[in-house]
Amino acid sequence: MRCPCGCGRKIELLVIKEAKPRWDLKVDAVGRPTLTPSVWLRDGCKSHFWIRGGEVQWCD
Repeated sequence: MRCPCGCGRKIELLVIKEAKPRWDLKVDAVGRPTLTPSVWLRDGCKSHFWIRGGEVQWCD
């Protein structure tokens, strides 16, 4: 996925059970993804956000 802040950074998140760190991906009946835990980029734009129900929710 691309960073939702608009910086263009490519973000790769591991969703396989053996990976560390890893994210859990759930997709609802209409195809909207939810990721847990949050995504926190520690360098570059330093975005920190959740994806819930297909929408980006920014952390303060």
